[in-house]
Amino acid sequence: MQLVVARIGRAHGIKGEVTVEVRTDEPELRLGPGAVLATEPSSVGPLTITAGRVHSGRLLLRFEGVADRTAAEALRNTLLIAEVDPEDVPEDPEEFYDHQLIDLDVVTRDGTAVGRISEVSHLPYQDLLIVRRPDGSEVMIPFVAEIVPEIDLDEQRAVIDPPPGLLDDSQAEIAGREDS
Repeated sequence: MQLVVARIGRAHGIKGEVTVEVRTDEPELRLGPGAVLATEPSSVGPLTITAGRVHSGRLLLRFEGVADRTAAEALRNTLLIAEVDPEDVPEDPEEFYDHQLIDLDVVTRDGTAVGRISEVSHLPYQDLLIVRRPDGSEVMIPFVAEIVPEIDLDEQRAVIDPPPGLLDDSQAEIAGREDS
């Protein structure tokens, strides 16, 4: 099975390095020197990582055959895809691969059905579970422990504890100003 592990960002310097937006909890395993990664668009790859380093909190990678800034800039926005055994699971029991979450039933703590996870959206500061509701609408659930306290892969469900207004706009708490 293929997993997106990073997205290539801007070129860094003049020797072919690029910044990457890491999309895996195991970058040392998936993005180390010697790793051969498929790409999207596929016409760009496969790419072989020759070197990597962290600079100012960002991961920089260098690829075989990419020797200058122009070649590096041509890779911008390319997705890096690793081949992963579908039976593999992350080492940390609190982490999940996207394919483990897709199609899980979503219920509230009291057992009320919300829908089914259709997608996992990876944003810079947190992930979102995109949940398709029975009526065809979608709701975005922040994938944080306070809102998604339980993922039960055996039961194929995600239990959520949504704040007021997350699932129903009419229950939203409106912050207002006090007039004196």
